[in-house]
Amino acid sequence: MTKSNGLSIKQSVLNMLKLQDKGRYSTLVGIGPMSSNLLQASFELARDEDFPLMFIASRNQVDKDELGGGYVNGWDQKRFAADIKKEADNVDFKGLYYLCRDHGGPWQRDEERNAHLPVEEAMELAKKSYLADIEAGFDLLMIDPTKDPFQMGKVVDLDKVIKWTVELLEYCENERKKRGLPEIGYEVGTEETNGGLTTTSRYEDFIQRLKVELNKRGLPMPTFIVGQTGTLTRLTEQVGHWNYANAIDLSTMAKKYGVGLKEHNADYMNDETLLLHHPAHITAANVAPQYGTEETRAYLKLVQVEQRLEKEGLINKASNLHAVLLDKAIRTERWRKWMEGDDTNLQVEDILKDTKLSAEILDISGHYAFNDPEVKREISKLYKNLLANNIDGQRFVIEHIKRPILQYVKDLNLTGLTTAIENV
Repeated sequence: MTKSNGLSIKQSVLNMLKLQDKGRYSTLVGIGPMSSNLLQASFELARDEDFPLMFIASRNQVDKDELGGGYVNGWDQKRFAADIKKEADNVDFKGLYYLCRDHGGPWQRDEERNAHLPVEEAMELAKKSYLADIEAGFDLLMIDPTKDPFQMGKVVDLDKVIKWTVELLEYCENERKKRGLPEIGYEVGTEETNGGLTTTSRYEDFIQRLKVELNKRGLPMPTFIVGQTGTLTRLTEQVGHWNYANAIDLSTMAKKYGVGLKEHNADYMNDETLLLHHPAHITAANVAPQYGTEETRAYLKLVQVEQRLEKEGLINKASNLHAVLLDKAIRTERWRKWMEGDDTNLQVEDILKDTKLSAEILDISGHYAFNDPEVKREISKLYKNLLANNIDGQRFVIEHIKRPILQYVKDLNLTGLTTAIENV
């Protein structure tokens, strides 16, 4: 398993809730694993600052090859787990890190939702994906049957959400036990993350009804329950309206049932809002596209340096990274989920003709193309040109990614948390 001392994610969260009673409040960060550089940056920071890592992978990012694989590094679950262990070993990381499935469940792959798969087929594919997670040693599985396959943004009926959540959680627990594997944590939620607020009455109704069904079957309560605190990421901004009163109500209610409140879409938050997570008692928050964007920006800065080197006659020929990354990123069309209004329907060829719009979309979607072979070749050329002039390009990229992660580490009081958890 992934822990150095066998401390499960569930036990870590329970210990965090105990630490709250002693006046220590921290919010774990779920990091979307956008690249190997991001993994290295995360492990170096967690090693130096002594905090637990959670890597949250969606099914679009990491999944079985037979289900379509993942766009990040071509990872399936086993390769993902192996590469993460390798990165941890490379930087001599001895702390806690957890592999987490973000938004597992039916219709969670774009192609499954776009195909409007029937319930039985979508559930069967979800179970295949979860089984691969379990066998690869994942520590936390998000059970999320809340995506309506027919209507974007529609809230699925609560009765169905509870029924499917229990069915999937029971399947996962049975498969885990069959294999004699250690305790897995679960994350559940009530609706799609769309910038609204989860009402406290709906949240408690969901927890109570879920608890009854889980108890009937001898199944564990989840580790996290997702609640909407008003966060919403669009383009490269936090455009939601974070609500303290709602956050503290939800976290207080979650703790009453021995679970932690999990916040999604926590990218691009300012210091004021992050610091307010302490009095709001939020246990964990997910950040993903922001770190991908930071890596893209690091490459573009290095491209400018490289072009200057060419101008000064210090290299023969600059790479073509900017043009290649821009073209490939826009053609992925994965940027549509971060757009607003009519911009979600923009056509690729029209975007490529518009320099300003192309630059905006590259900013939010460059990371979707990092694994493209042509992009990799151009990055390699870029690094080689820089190294010929005593510039370590990859080290610059890693340090650039660390900057926004460190902001969250400091604001969310993560420094020293691993030691604190282990000493409870």
